[in-house]
Amino acid sequence: MAVHYDASRRLFHLQTNDTSYAMCIVQGGYLAHLYWGARVRGLGPDRFFAFQPLVSFSPATVPEVPGLSLDVLPQEYPGYGTSDFRHPAYQVRFADGSTASELVYAGHRIVPGKPKLPGLPATYVESDDEAETLEITMRDPARDLEIVLSYTVFEKWNAIARSARIVNTGKQPIEVLRALSMSVDFPHDRYDLLQLSGAWARERYVHRRPLVPGMQAVESRRGASSHVQNPFVALLAKDADEDRGDVYGVSLVYSGNFTAGVEVDQFHSPRLFIGINPFDFGWRLEPGESFQTPEAVLVYSSEGLGGMSRKYHDLYRSRLCRGVHRDRERPVLMNNWEATYFNFNAEKIEAIARTAAELGIELFVLDDGWFGRRDSDNSSLGDWVVDRRKLPDGLDALARRINGLGLKFGLWFEPEMVSPDSELYRRHPDWCLHIEGRRRTEARQQLVLDLSREDVQDYIVKAVSDVLSSAPIAYVKWDMNRNMTEIGSALLPPERQRETAHRYMLGLYRVLERITTAFPHVLFESCSGGGGRFDPGMLYYMPQTWTSDNTDAISRLKIQYGTSIVYPVSAMGAHVSAVPNHQVGRVTPLETRGHVALSGNFGYELDLTKFTDAEKEIVKAQVGLYKEIRRLVQFGDFYRLLSPFEGNAAAWMFVSKDKREAFVVYVEMLKQPYAPKDRFRLKGLDPDLDYELDGDGIVYGGDELMNIGLPVPQFRGDFGSRAYRLRAR
Repeated sequence: MAVHYDASRRLFHLQTNDTSYAMCIVQGGYLAHLYWGARVRGLGPDRFFAFQPLVSFSPATVPEVPGLSLDVLPQEYPGYGTSDFRHPAYQVRFADGSTASELVYAGHRIVPGKPKLPGLPATYVESDDEAETLEITMRDPARDLEIVLSYTVFEKWNAIARSARIVNTGKQPIEVLRALSMSVDFPHDRYDLLQLSGAWARERYVHRRPLVPGMQAVESRRGASSHVQNPFVALLAKDADEDRGDVYGVSLVYSGNFTAGVEVDQFHSPRLFIGINPFDFGWRLEPGESFQTPEAVLVYSSEGLGGMSRKYHDLYRSRLCRGVHRDRERPVLMNNWEATYFNFNAEKIEAIARTAAELGIELFVLDDGWFGRRDSDNSSLGDWVVDRRKLPDGLDALARRINGLGLKFGLWFEPEMVSPDSELYRRHPDWCLHIEGRRRTEARQQLVLDLSREDVQDYIVKAVSDVLSSAPIAYVKWDMNRNMTEIGSALLPPERQRETAHRYMLGLYRVLERITTAFPHVLFESCSGGGGRFDPGMLYYMPQTWTSDNTDAISRLKIQYGTSIVYPVSAMGAHVSAVPNHQVGRVTPLETRGHVALSGNFGYELDLTKFTDAEKEIVKAQVGLYKEIRRLVQFGDFYRLLSPFEGNAAAWMFVSKDKREAFVVYVEMLKQPYAPKDRFRLKGLDPDLDYELDGDGIVYGGDELMNIGLPVPQFRGDFGSRAYRLRAR
């Protein structure tokens, strides 16, 4: 059993293989948090609570228990207005206009497996013995409000999934103003906060800072999880590093506006939280209706950030991603975007594809510009009809000719957007997000379709499905190149306008569910100007994401390193591109570009027909190597060795589950004159095994490689790299 309930002490104890999470019902019926951390056999609430009288500024919640104040009680799902002055997990406006609320225990049930979250992406089980779920019903004794707290315990994956369902049990409408997915109170603030922040072309940089009194948070108000912030934060013990120390991670399975952070109160107690951003949010509940929050996934590790990351990787790779491609090796692809941009025809595409096939590449992806009259980014989004000027024989003929070369065929879409210069917009100007009387702000000369509307959802499903049914298409890149402004819907009444952004996400999820279910053979990759929507919500529908529009290998060191904090390598698209790089102008050796891109879902994004014979031989060797190691890269255990945020080099490695094979990459950024001799240590190997390095007969003990390491390679010039293969003897 993963969930234990001690009725005599009213104590819940949730256990994974490595973790314990405990809470209890204290006097008055309040659900108090006891412990989250390394697995323990047992515990008792008397060892956690010693209620002492407080000054009048922390009001007594239960008068007969001096010191029991919600202002200091560590709570599982706190409200506001009845003596807790910290940020609440939920807030509701009742029919009388009041917003004060508190919850007390009303009952619970323990069920095998994991119930689905209606309309939302979430982790799942393939059999009921993989997890156990605790549902605790809480009620406001003064109002007709019920909240069901859900905790699913994945024993094998060492993770706990939390969510909440808010129910209007009364006879009058209420409005949900705040609905977070989880909240946890910690007993002390001796932690650092880690977040993944950045911008377009430099997504998910790692930032770590100490906790201080007050609020420290990240959030998105862009209508998407965004390039700027990622729906994840972690608390790290002061001594925690990559390999050791306590780390508490919370990750939100959601793709829209979110908030995540920590509030440190007057007693230096942190409250960690994550969920839908309450900014500009509201949700009207009619009598009997409920609101389901997205799911938050909690992971504790005593083995530092690396241990936390590998737990997320294993869970998300196998019980968040879905479909036939989840466990399949991903193909080596060629994308024409940086090779041609909008300037191509069928002959040019086939020439690039022919060269790609000769070099062993397996999939050709036709990017933006194949539809409408799309010669630049100023028109045609929404008009998903092939442009016969560029492709006179249509998609089907082109795809079949490319198939004849031995390549599968893939296609780019941006279905959530509409160009003002399009037939769709001229027919349906009301179909975009807008507020009557305000201008329609354009970005990249496009507007956002209102996916809260069922007619818009139906149009997208039909338009995309018609194209996918018209040709042998094996892959789709699903892009989204701007964020939301003028967030309003023509079909929603005034009292529901603040629901628009969340209804958009629910609509998007419905669209993705319908399309991916109808075309299960298609490998879908999500994209939002690169990594602007790299989140667990999208991974539920599409098992990989275009990591960043920045294809520069040196820039990618930080981007891919930061992304790996939460997301598995099998989710990361990584391509070799041309030099000088189109984003930063850097000139990087082809070998280094290959080594960095080999550490993801590998591909090329340049004009291979312009390569010299020598360069083509390098590409052929890279493709051949990747085919040998891609199962290891995509499904092995990932270890970060050297951080590009902390020095002049980056290094990482992949280790097979049986620890008999490994692939290591070392990259130096700038050449140092007369550099000192140094070594770098490997991780994750079996200390009792011997490993042959690069097939050259040199043998090292696993313990030697992890404790003494390998010599740092020496390069001539900037941006040098080396890859190593290790096989157990």
